[in-house]
Parts: sequence; structure tokens; C-alpha cells
Amino acid sequence: MSIREKFEITKKYSLLSYVLMTIGVLSVLLLYINYGSSEDEHDRSRFWASLLQNSVFFLLVVNAAMFFICTTILAWGGWATSFRRIPEAISSAVPVIGIICGAILLAIVFGGDHAIYHWTDTEHVKHDPILLHKSGFLNKTFFTVWTVLTIFLWWVLGKKIRSLSHSTDIGPMGVEVGKKFIWKNTIWAALFMIVFSLTVMSTIPWLWLMSIDAHWYSTMYSWYTFASTFVSGMALIALYVVYLKNKGYLEYTNQEHLHDLGKFMFGFSVFWTYLWFSQYMLIWYSNQPEETIYFQPRVNGVYKIVFFFSLIINFLGPLLLLMKRDAKRNYMTITLLAVLIIFGHWLDFFQMVHPGPSRDHVPMILYDLGIAAGFVGLIMFLTGRTLSKHALVPKYHPFFKESVIHHT
Repeated sequence: MSIREKFEITKKYSLLSYVLMTIGVLSVLLLYINYGSSEDEHDRSRFWASLLQNSVFFLLVVNAAMFFICTTILAWGGWATSFRRIPEAISSAVPVIGIICGAILLAIVFGGDHAIYHWTDTEHVKHDPILLHKSGFLNKTFFTVWTVLTIFLWWVLGKKIRSLSHSTDIGPMGVEVGKKFIWKNTIWAALFMIVFSLTVMSTIPWLWLMSIDAHWYSTMYSWYTFASTFVSGMALIALYVVYLKNKGYLEYTNQEHLHDLGKFMFGFSVFWTYLWFSQYMLIWYSNQPEETIYFQPRVNGVYKIVFFFSLIINFLGPLLLLMKRDAKRNYMTITLLAVLIIFGHWLDFFQMVHPGPSRDHVPMILYDLGIAAGFVGLIMFLTGRTLSKHALVPKYHPFFKESVIHHT
């Protein structure tokens, strides 16, 4: 079988990515004119909350692609090798979106406004026992150092793992060379997983998102955030697999691989729902004011529709449509569910961020959707550019044969 070595970026693909990025830039400008330039702190917080929500969500989604690669490396799972270059290309967006996200986060922390992160108001913290108790963790210095270090480590480790993968394109490996390659891959993947565990699975969601409601806390919050962004990352990978297959690429990727991607989308949608229910049920059952305050505007307040609508999209949609085996092998069903999952979890992030600065009303979501379109266009641009630079199929990878003969 002949292999189409490189992805060729079509005019339609480029045009769409540029149009989406243009929509994003225009949405940012309009949101800034209407809110960001206001003299009122709460109006300005509307602008920054939208940038915060979108940048954090899409950064965690593209970084989840590298997490997927590292899990398969550590498990010595070769089944994903035939389409491995897709999550690698998606993860190449981490540096650019990371810089954007880092700049937004630091601008919020050092901008002088306190409507989003109340703990940045040092005078208020002195008279607030809860914030004072958390001040060793919630302070500008720790936030800055850990944010910069986290994004930098995601960038460097992800780049190293991608470069190791691209080194297999040089030519066939002997047995000893292949063993050394696998061992080196395993070491770097383990390092990434350690950093990922100390950031995405613990501290980063606390700092970037949970501290918006700094009086509240949940030990499940980081896992909840991880599940949301990982299933969105798997959905994004599935979208690219279907797109490239329809364009005649990925000759060795078949319905068996798509089936497994569908399993991930289904399984982690259920896992996210389990965390959603567990977090909500325990807080509802305890009925303690310092915990229930988080759910009050979301369950009984103005965000009620958004809160439960995101649950329906993120749970019932995948549950009902992806349960059957044939559905996981159908391009149309996978595409529909992948888009639904990404939108649903983006909407969940909307209700995670905005009730903090905009507790009494739901902001008009069109601005946020426009900015989201800009990030989607940026991911398309960066992913397409990376795919076009390297071989789409790592045919000399030691586990490539395992991927070719893979069946579920």
C-alpha cells in the first residue's frame, strides 16, 4: 500500500482557519470596546473572564493530546501509532496558546482589578479569615512562578517527546536501537506525566479556576477539570482522524482505531458525569454555606439553564449516541459527537468562570463564542502547519506493525 507521506494544507482549510481567527480577533476588539475599556471594574471583569475561560479551556485541551501520547507510551500501547502524528500536531499548539493564556492570567492578577480574583486585593485579604488562611498559596508571587513554570514545562517536555517521535522518520531501526528509543521515550513520557499530575491533576485548576470562588473548595475539582478537557482532547483527535481519512490520508488507520477513540469519548464522558454527580451530591448533602455558595447561582440562580444544559450535552448525548458499537465506527456519528462534546465542555467552563464576576446575570454568550472560534482557528492553523512538516505515518516506529494489525 502506498502512503501519502505529508499533509498538504488546502486553500479551503487555510481560509477557514484564517476566517475563524479573524472572527476571534474582532470578538476580542468588540468585547474590549463594550466592556474592557469601561471605567467600571465589573464591566472590565466581563472582558477578562471571557479571555480567561477560552484561553484556559483550549490550552488544557491541546495539552491533553500530549497526555494521551504519554499514556500510550508508558503503557507500551502501539495501537495509536498509525495516527500518533495527530495528537503530536495538536500538542504543538501548547507554546502559542500557553503564552496567550499566561499573558491573560498575569494581566488579571497584576491589572489592579479584583472582581475575578478577590485574593489579589491584599487589603481585603487582611480582613477575610478564609482568604488569609489560604494566602500562603493564593498570592501573586506563587501564582506567577507556578503558572510560568507550568506552561514552560508543558512546552519543553512536549517538544522533546515530539522530537523523539520525528527521529523515527530517518530510517528503519535495529533491535538495540529500537530498545533504546523505547526506553528514552518512556523516561520522557514519565517526566511529562509527573509534571501533568502536579499541575493539571492538582494545582493548576485550583489556581486558575477554583480561586475565582476563593471561599469555596472541592477536592474533586482538578479531576473534574481534567476529565472535561481530556474528553474534549480525545474528541479533537477523533475529528482530525475523520477529516484526514476523508481526504485520503492515514491509510493504516481504520475503523478499529476509530472505535477505540469512540470508547475514550464514551468512557470519559461517563467518568466526567461521575465526578459531576459526586462533587454536587456531597456538597448538597453536607449543606454547609461555605460549600453550597458555589452552586447557589448555578442551581438556583440565573445560571441554572446553562448548568443543567451542559450536563445534558456532556452526559446524555455521548451516553445515548455512543453506546452502540456501530456508532463508534461511523464517521458522521463520531464527528457529530466530537463537536458536541467540545462545545458542551466549553459551555461547562463558561459556567465555571462567569458566575464569579457576573453572579447576578448571564453575560451575552456571542462574544465568548466568537473568541472560541478564534482559538479553534488558531489550533487549526498550528496543527495543520505541524502536520504538513512531518510524515503523517511514523512507519519506522517500533510499534507501527502493532498498530497496523490492531483490532478490538
